[in-house]
Amino acid sequence: MQGQKEEKSVQQNIPGMMNRGQRFAEVQHAENAGAALKRIAVYFAKEKVMVIGMLAVVIFGTLCGVCAPSLQSNAIDIIAKSRTGNLITTLLLMTAVYLLYSAGQLLQGLISARLSQRIVKRMREELFGKLMDLPIRYLDTHSHGDVMSRMTNDIENISTTVSQSLPSLFSGVLTIIGTVAIMLWYCWQLALLSFATVILTVIATKVLSKRVRKFSRKRQMLLGQLNGTVEEMVSGYRTVVAYNHQDITAEEFCRTSDSLTKAGIRTDIFSGIMGPIMNCIGNIGFVIIAAFGGYFSVQGIISVGVISAFIVYAKQFSRPINEIAQVYGQLQTAVAGAERVFMVLDESNEDKAGEPLEASENAAVTFQNVRFSYDADRPVLHDFTLTVPSGKKVALVGATGSGKTTVVNLLMRFYDIDSGEIRINRQNIKDIARDDLRKNVAIVLQDTVLFSDTVVNNLKYGNADAGMDEIETAVERSRCKEMIEMLPHQYETVLTGAGDNISQGQRQLLAIARAFVADPQILILDEATSNVDTRTEKAIQDAMHLVMQNRTSIVIAHRLSTIRDADIIVVMDHGRIVESGDHDTLLSQKGKYYDLYMTQYAGIAI
Repeated sequence: MQGQKEEKSVQQNIPGMMNRGQRFAEVQHAENAGAALKRIAVYFAKEKVMVIGMLAVVIFGTLCGVCAPSLQSNAIDIIAKSRTGNLITTLLLMTAVYLLYSAGQLLQGLISARLSQRIVKRMREELFGKLMDLPIRYLDTHSHGDVMSRMTNDIENISTTVSQSLPSLFSGVLTIIGTVAIMLWYCWQLALLSFATVILTVIATKVLSKRVRKFSRKRQMLLGQLNGTVEEMVSGYRTVVAYNHQDITAEEFCRTSDSLTKAGIRTDIFSGIMGPIMNCIGNIGFVIIAAFGGYFSVQGIISVGVISAFIVYAKQFSRPINEIAQVYGQLQTAVAGAERVFMVLDESNEDKAGEPLEASENAAVTFQNVRFSYDADRPVLHDFTLTVPSGKKVALVGATGSGKTTVVNLLMRFYDIDSGEIRINRQNIKDIARDDLRKNVAIVLQDTVLFSDTVVNNLKYGNADAGMDEIETAVERSRCKEMIEMLPHQYETVLTGAGDNISQGQRQLLAIARAFVADPQILILDEATSNVDTRTEKAIQDAMHLVMQNRTSIVIAHRLSTIRDADIIVVMDHGRIVESGDHDTLLSQKGKYYDLYMTQYAGIAI
């Protein structure tokens, strides 16, 4: 969980929480191109009308493109007196066909642009919806920058391909088919000689495309890694500056950037040389047509107009092949991006099935022989047994890494236990729908998360139906009324950058007020007053004492002064409960709690 510092030593052992280079190794095992293309085709199937319209325009434009050189051949033969006919009519018809061809190209571009945006919109919405349904473990074990890269760069690559590359591919294939048919009809001997260059084209494409795909995938991987570096630097900029890590961070960025540049250069090189190679092969085809066409003309097999048409058809035949070769790199980039998107879409959703939490005025929480580990080799909780009586305040204390925050994670079902049971009253939380469970539990984290929205909408985040009376009551009890009244637009003030236009202490107050507005049966406080001054802390403690009356409360405490009035204080060490009792009882035992307390307040070295 973001913002829960305590478990970092444990989370470092979760598979995937390693250095950035290791995180992205999974991209090398992405789905194959054929499977990705089949899944992309599903999105096209949902836009049948637009796809059919685009295909109709492509077919119409291809027919115009194929017919125009024949009309040109007729006009030349009429001028050369080897064919009878009306020259003016032929020229006008040829002009009309070329104009229709140009109009078809324009319409094709408009339809493909609209089609690409509709497909990408659907894919983007599915991906964002998927992110909302993923279990917490996925986001804990994947770089946020890489996830953002899949949402932005990879989706954008797919959009570019659909709007630019695919129309060229469709029209190119149809043009090749139509051109081949006309060339064979005019002179099959010359056509076969021209097609000899296709063998060279196929060989060149096969050799180069393999390298393009390899480096394209590597470039996408490194781009996600680079975004992860930037995201971490921006979100943790104060820490970077405070520890003078600007140079180290810059060096790390430059290393990744250099690798990305090399991969990009190699991708562009192998994509770029396809065009010149195809042009060279095409020029060889022109030489063949000129030499053998002249011979066939002398022999009376074909006319001069046919030679002219063959030159145009040869260019028309090689052009789509060249275009297909040139866009192949874009197609590979899009396929690599689609693979990365589908990898997220194929992740298992968080299981939200279950029954409602049984309505009751009581909310006793019981942990019975709970065992849990983020990594199977390193258990975090060992046979953890604890009862939190209904309406009581239970505090969890212990050294960093003792498992306090893990207890909260399991109660919220951010993670599921390995064995044992957690119950609310007599109901196993595994049987409760996650949404219903979390609706009845409010949590205030040490690191506050607010959203770029108005103050009132942030306060209503856990209870959208809350009225202003409830909100004002919660604000007053959390001691942030005066702070809100000092804001430029009070409740309608927009918090920018997740609350960066207010202080950390003010964000903490709003988070506490938000929990009050949610009015939960169970309240979880993870060192909720750590970012406020002593005077404000005392005021909040007094208010929270009233709010927690008759409400089941679990408090994670590092400052022991904040939990002296707790009904039960549970001391944890390495995932086990070593002591429990009230403040005075634990002090009198002079055990682990006594050591922690004296370390904080008596300066005794333990």
